[in-house]
Amino acid sequence: MAAGAMNRLKTRWSVGVVIPAQNEETTIDCCIRSVLGALAKAGVDHWVVVVADDCSDRTVERARRALGSTGEVAEVSLRSAGAARREGAARVLRHWKTLNPSQIWLANTDADTHVNDDWIAVQLGFADEGVTAVAGIVHLEAGCSAAAHEVYRATYLMSAEGTHTHVHGANLSVRADAYEDVGGWSNLALAEDHCLWTRLRGRGWRVSSPVSSVVTTSSRLKGRAKGGFADTLRARVAALYAEP
Repeated sequence: MAAGAMNRLKTRWSVGVVIPAQNEETTIDCCIRSVLGALAKAGVDHWVVVVADDCSDRTVERARRALGSTGEVAEVSLRSAGAARREGAARVLRHWKTLNPSQIWLANTDADTHVNDDWIAVQLGFADEGVTAVAGIVHLEAGCSAAAHEVYRATYLMSAEGTHTHVHGANLSVRADAYEDVGGWSNLALAEDHCLWTRLRGRGWRVSSPVSSVVTTSSRLKGRAKGGFADTLRARVAALYAEP
């Protein structure tokens, strides 16, 4: 464990990272490597759960090889982002069943996403100040179409104060006691992130939406979840270049 990172943290956190995946053999290695790098930089105890939901490619094989002894791969047939995230969180909590939930941090990302190396450290900095949930931002990966980047810049708004109004399952984390209090992830195939965030706020848990918690996600225009980020991006690109 990195002594410097522990000295900066007020709480001895145990961090669980949940990664739902559906046929993401081309991206899962990069995702897991980035997550493990962020965990190592934060210097915290950790457990990573990849929830392979209805996979027919080599996602499971590659995820197990990348994780080694740092986590587990759950093979399920839920076909639901919310249900998959819920399964992953349940496995993290079973792994640390003897710990106080107020010391467990549940971080979430997606298998087509890689996280910044300070991703966990930034979130735990907020957690140390009493924040119980963090909704970060997403950047588009380099090399995607100019149109996608143009739409992103025009519509992905952030305030001058360093906050934003976006909620993404690919960058949404919550303290375990708050998570349990609101009933956890709903079994929704879409907008499960907004649903959880709304319940956390409604129950009065302290939440934060900083631009300093960053992940980089796929800019593909055909995603796994109908109506998700990829569909939204594709519709906005189409609208931008529609005939007048």
